[in-house]
Amino acid sequence: MAKTAPETIKLSPDLSSQELDQITLSKSQFTKGFIRFILCTAVAIFVFFTNLTIGGESQIVFGWIYNFFVDLLGNAGYWILTIIIGGNFLLHVYSRYIDKGKKSKKLYEHYRKEGIAQTFLYGLGTVYTVIYTLHTTTSFVGPEIIVGAATGESVFPPIVLGVLFIILVGALFMPFLLNYGAIEFIGALLEPLMRPLFKIPGKAALDATASFVSSSSLAVIITSRLYRQKVYTKREAVAVATCFSAVSIGFAYLVISTAGVAQHFTAIYLISFITAFIISAIVVRIPPVSRKPDEYYDGTPQTEEERKADAHFDKDILLRGGSRAVKRAFVANPVPKDIAISLKEGLQVLPQVLTMLAAIGVSAMILAEYTPLFQWIGLVFQPLLQILQVPDAAAIAPSIPVGLAEMFLPVLLISEKAATLSESARCFLCIVSMVQIIFFSETGTVMLATKLPVKLHELIICFIERTLIAIPLAALAMHLFF
Repeated sequence: MAKTAPETIKLSPDLSSQELDQITLSKSQFTKGFIRFILCTAVAIFVFFTNLTIGGESQIVFGWIYNFFVDLLGNAGYWILTIIIGGNFLLHVYSRYIDKGKKSKKLYEHYRKEGIAQTFLYGLGTVYTVIYTLHTTTSFVGPEIIVGAATGESVFPPIVLGVLFIILVGALFMPFLLNYGAIEFIGALLEPLMRPLFKIPGKAALDATASFVSSSSLAVIITSRLYRQKVYTKREAVAVATCFSAVSIGFAYLVISTAGVAQHFTAIYLISFITAFIISAIVVRIPPVSRKPDEYYDGTPQTEEERKADAHFDKDILLRGGSRAVKRAFVANPVPKDIAISLKEGLQVLPQVLTMLAAIGVSAMILAEYTPLFQWIGLVFQPLLQILQVPDAAAIAPSIPVGLAEMFLPVLLISEKAATLSESARCFLCIVSMVQIIFFSETGTVMLATKLPVKLHELIICFIERTLIAIPLAALAMHLFF
């Protein structure tokens, strides 16, 4: 067995970084851990961060895998969604209002903390899903307000169905990324940068990277998983989810090209990237994020020593990261067991996530498309744009708050009149929309559905804060570069 100092430390997959430092592995144990770390990390890098070009189309391996399942199932995927979402609503109603834990205590415990708001949203999500599925797979013609190109069509195929396979495929491969040393290695290297700048662990860099190269939903799910594994505190989990779950590079290109400024893609993306980090450094220091407690999922408080342990560069940083990675890989569960645990956890959150995406996503798009709500809110931003001398302020101001519903909407709303708008104004709008991050057709809803320690009104406040900080930064970049 491995020797430990002190003897009270038991080998366990749940050991903290500091506890890993106190373990001494024998030569054979180190070799086993090293091989595990290298092989599992190689799988994670290949799946989550490697681009493959097939038939002229380029995307990461993870995207090819889940798109394979989407294409394989075709319209049957919508019936699977209907069964999952409808089943979630029925089980919720049964456990909360009929059984109340008399016959099924586990089921009641699963839905115990949910109230009338969830009942309404689950019912609404079920109605939307049934109508959209019937409209898509049968001769039934659903109402345009639910199934139209600007509402259901923009939510169900790319987002709800996409997240179904993101969660399932992600559950198969996330253990390779999270459980066998990769986050220990990256965390040790980036802790001295991430902790003082953003008040979060270096491990958060993995969430941000996953978001940039694959999907913002995947990044939120990774954050939620690490929060439940007591890697992040409540404050750190909320900070990471609300500040670093950016849209992928591929989607960013779609946004920029729709605005008619694809020739400036590199400049706009780099400016957005830098702007997002500047905004994050500010948002993590103000409420509501700053008021979240520094305690873990089980209520254990984070110590000052844990926060400051590795928040400095030194000559041993590579050695420390490598040592922790090998030790984490050695004490981890066997790969099949971790995949089984990951699948179980994924299946537990899947029904609520999909139902909330359907309910909130479609409702938000209906509000944006069929009501003047966001246009009214946009009037608030117009004077600020005029003060900052943003061209066509009156035309683009209503687009800014629409990002709360869906980050693609701001540029979509001006796409038809893009040719009549100033190029610099369109560049400005692209930058702002890409750094708002919180939108309820996807990231905001996934944060709520995965039960991260953040409330609906707090997400709206974070969105407003990010937008108000982004506007002058984007205006400055617009005047300097466009």
